[in-house]
Amino acid sequence: MGRLRGCLWLTAGLVVALLAGVVAFVTLTRATASRQAPEGTQGTTGPTVSVVVAARAVAVRAALGADDLATKELPVEAAPEGAVADLEDALGKITLVDLYPGEVLLAQRLIDPNEITGDGRYALVIAEDQVLMAFPAEDLMSTARVLKPGDRVDLLFSLDLPTGRAALAASGPAGQAVDQESEEQFTFSLLQNVAIAAVVTAPGQNAAEGAPQALLLTISPQDALVLKYVQDAGGVVDIVLRAPGVERPFEVDPVDVDYVLNRFQIPLEPGR
Repeated sequence: MGRLRGCLWLTAGLVVALLAGVVAFVTLTRATASRQAPEGTQGTTGPTVSVVVAARAVAVRAALGADDLATKELPVEAAPEGAVADLEDALGKITLVDLYPGEVLLAQRLIDPNEITGDGRYALVIAEDQVLMAFPAEDLMSTARVLKPGDRVDLLFSLDLPTGRAALAASGPAGQAVDQESEEQFTFSLLQNVAIAAVVTAPGQNAAEGAPQALLLTISPQDALVLKYVQDAGGVVDIVLRAPGVERPFEVDPVDVDYVLNRFQIPLEPGR
């Protein structure tokens, strides 16, 4: 009888030890899962909401592009008031403050460059060393409605320029030139990495659907003068769009007839 009672106590002890081991394993598993939970969801099993965050540091007065933005899930109670929920609501907007990686974007800290304020002006933010210049939207990229606020573009011009200026000589008291200057067409990259602040459409038309009338460019005062000169001289413009995030200068050579002949080895005489 004593031996049987001892076996029963031993069995009961083993069962208790086994139950204690199971409880310890479950507790440890839950603690490990909690530590490995994604940031912003730890310690909560409640509903979450998607918010837009800065994917990298963005300076104040910068137009937001796709590479600047990302999305993140946050508990509903942790999402700040005014948090932007959709990437499309942030693309092309201008920042009113510096943004840091992972920072939640707030609607009140962004401005739409195509928004018209109560005084009829576009809601634009311009740096102190820049001016805002309206440029006719007459090139193919503009009329095709490819260009959007926040895009970075290069302005290419073709212009007839005088040749042989150094060889001209003056004669007579009036300083009349001996020979008239000849002109030749040159094609060159006039301005690079220009930011489009806004696209102006016809009055009363939606900015996303109306035909563009002008591009608002933020450039230096000197570049504005150069652009005006080439326009007034009858230059023909084409605008090319840069890839997102590419702001480095491109090394390009002006093109004239000699450049084309030499590059493509075009013979000057028939049959050669």
